[in-house]
Amino acid sequence: MLVAIIQFLICATVIVIAGSILTRCADAIAEVTGLGRLVVGSVLLAAATSLPELTVDISAVRLGLPDLAVGDLLGSSLANLLILAVLDLSNNSRGRMLSREAAGHALSGTVSIALTAAVGLSILTAKQTAGWVFGGINVGIWVIVAGYVLGIRLVFLDQRISTRAAVEAAAGKSLPPHQPSLRKAIVGFGLAAVAILVSGPYLAEAAGQLAELSGLGSTFVGTTFVALSTSLPELVSSIAALRMGAHDLAIGNVFGSNAFNMILFAPLDALHPGSLFSAVSPSHLISCFTVTVCTSVVLMGQLYQSPTRSRFIEPDAWLVIGMIVASLAMVYGWGG
Repeated sequence: MLVAIIQFLICATVIVIAGSILTRCADAIAEVTGLGRLVVGSVLLAAATSLPELTVDISAVRLGLPDLAVGDLLGSSLANLLILAVLDLSNNSRGRMLSREAAGHALSGTVSIALTAAVGLSILTAKQTAGWVFGGINVGIWVIVAGYVLGIRLVFLDQRISTRAAVEAAAGKSLPPHQPSLRKAIVGFGLAAVAILVSGPYLAEAAGQLAELSGLGSTFVGTTFVALSTSLPELVSSIAALRMGAHDLAIGNVFGSNAFNMILFAPLDALHPGSLFSAVSPSHLISCFTVTVCTSVVLMGQLYQSPTRSRFIEPDAWLVIGMIVASLAMVYGWGG
């Protein structure tokens, strides 16, 4: 027990430091390249902070724990939305995460909804489509990967149009004294990503050891304890982005990570003997549907124009938190 606690704390400290560096470098890359914080947050930062999920879940599949792996990916999406809701209630955000000021993220959030719904449909029809395999991966997962590529393309094209004027206005201007060069930003980003990649599996391993002492099922453990651990990079990066005033980076990281998590099912299915989704509990559908509904609530909150809101009724952070807690209770009640 003591060894697991020490291991968890050391890895968490490394991820906290690396996550802060990752965010600063991502912000610099967004400014220098002119890509914008939304695109960098949705793609580059999201992929880097999702690295722990990839390594942890590959290990879980190889150990014959598919429910733990699937639960971690879907649970991480829930944890990311929970992070977004909690940060919306923080003083640094002052409610701007789920406000009309963040409506520019509606497209990336919609991509996340579509991909998560596709995963839920794949789990629901897993028995019927188990033999539909191409290149060792189920055809349904290939559709999800293709959807991610097309969705990110839409986000990129949309943001390129909206940021073109800003890039032209900044042309010829020198970088601020505090702004690192593109080379330094890329090197710093890469080193921080490697630190997260190395520390993430050990962090999740320690969390899993602590969670297993409770005797809970692998589905619930993967959806809660392991998912919260592998979502620590997103938490640290989002907090760092808020402190920098980079709300686009924080929101893009959450939506982008949730979308990126869905394509990680491809390598897991390739490594799993047989169909991955046909080997897992149907209780994962609860997480899928909760992610899609909560993301929809977040998007409605960003588009809703009323200056006052009723908690738990209108689209608000409290409603998102309540639904996530209720879904975790249902997963626990289902068992497995």
